[in-house]
Amino acid sequence: MTSGPISLHDPMPEWLRQRALLSPHRLAISFGAQRWTFAELDRRVDAVSRWLAAAGLRPGDRLALLAKNGADFVQVAHAVPRLRAVLVPLNVRLTASELAWQVQDCGAAFLAYDPPNAAKAVDLAEVLPGLRLLSIAEATQRPRRRKDAGPGPGLISLSAVHTIIYTSGTMGRPKGAMLTFGNHFWSAVGSALNLGLHGDDCWLACFPIFHVSGLAILLRGVIYGIPVVLHEEFDPAAANKSIDEEGVTIVSVVANMLQRMLEMRGDRPYPPTLRCVLLGGGPVPRSLLEECARRGIPVVQTYGLTETASQVATLAPEDALRKLGSAGKPLFPMEVRIAGEDGSFIPHGELGEIVVRGPTVTPGYFNRREETERVLRDGWLHTGDIGYLDEMGFLYVLDRRDDLIISGGENVYPVEVEEALRSHLDVLDAGATGLPDERWGQVVVATISLRDGATVGQEDLLQFCRERLASYKVPKRLRFAEALPRNAAGKLLRHTLREEWLREPSAS
Repeated sequence: MTSGPISLHDPMPEWLRQRALLSPHRLAISFGAQRWTFAELDRRVDAVSRWLAAAGLRPGDRLALLAKNGADFVQVAHAVPRLRAVLVPLNVRLTASELAWQVQDCGAAFLAYDPPNAAKAVDLAEVLPGLRLLSIAEATQRPRRRKDAGPGPGLISLSAVHTIIYTSGTMGRPKGAMLTFGNHFWSAVGSALNLGLHGDDCWLACFPIFHVSGLAILLRGVIYGIPVVLHEEFDPAAANKSIDEEGVTIVSVVANMLQRMLEMRGDRPYPPTLRCVLLGGGPVPRSLLEECARRGIPVVQTYGLTETASQVATLAPEDALRKLGSAGKPLFPMEVRIAGEDGSFIPHGELGEIVVRGPTVTPGYFNRREETERVLRDGWLHTGDIGYLDEMGFLYVLDRRDDLIISGGENVYPVEVEEALRSHLDVLDAGATGLPDERWGQVVVATISLRDGATVGQEDLLQFCRERLASYKVPKRLRFAEALPRNAAGKLLRHTLREEWLREPSAS
């Protein structure tokens, strides 16, 4: 009998169960003093999945996960897809009101949380009375019995939604990007085809794994069969120590993280086992790239989005010095083009919008049909990012989305900052923008117009913001103006605000 063509949506073995079958005794993950093989990780995940199923989680349900980097996050992140439910990782740095909007938007009926986030979980339950709270500690601390071992490898569909991750844009509220098993799988395959896969590879994850860049490392460790060294949070000394002592060969960072690592390290070189430092998260200062080149640090820039399950393009290691400042060429399964204002493709060398196509691109935003249709056209994802391709096809990213602020690798959505400021009774109008910063890439600043007779001061307004926004969204400085620049249609001109800030002596 002749079989038909293989579909990209055909079932394949579930990743962790298959890896535990193939490489049971190989190290899967380490964090602190804990070290788990793939077999041990699989057993723990199976116990957590049984606990979630007993709590009522069913295929297609959305489960919001509020946990910091650590064992709790890892086990739930693998257990939810095992039940064919959808994982919705939440940013633990957000306030309860910010989190409540996302949980309600995605329709999550369950919220799993770790002990450090218990109080915030209770706050969420108070404003979302139908939300069912699940303490991960109840599952991970109970004794596991031999009969907890699960059945043989199950099957997954590459077209099924694995994750919903909220991303910031430049208009409206954050949107939940749906990422399928296929999106994550092809992202892992594309990266391996670019960087290679060595038998002694070990990936350091010091990003938050609730972000797509951190989650990608967690999933790649299972798909590749390599260990992941997971840090609870970024600490430059700890990152350097892991590279020196734990055999780390690959690390993913953003510019300010790498800068802090270099400052902490001084002139001491990194060991030759470190073969790749993936550098993303927005525009990178050329001075940092040149410093790494001088010191022989194997830095390669990368460009990616939440909507593409992390990387789209990455500079190959052999091009790192020859193409300093480039984000490289597209990963193997991806295409990158530059579009003009009318949406048509323009020649290499010309500046325009970066558009991408391939199997890592999201099928769309959850319950956001209009937003999906706006960015996904004829199979191409219109990123809103500005760049160009050189004559050899290398991508150069000049700026991120027009109004998006990227501070320390975190996306800051200007509208959220402005809404928080405008909710103060003394504030008539507000406009937020980003200024260049050596350490953080960009920092948030805001211009305020007060109501007649108002006397509120800068520090009072900043404290007001701290109570309503994650710390990285709180403006570093405020300035007061009689009115904010707007066009004839009343649209806030943020680029004019930024120019006004840059003209101030303190902005340089």
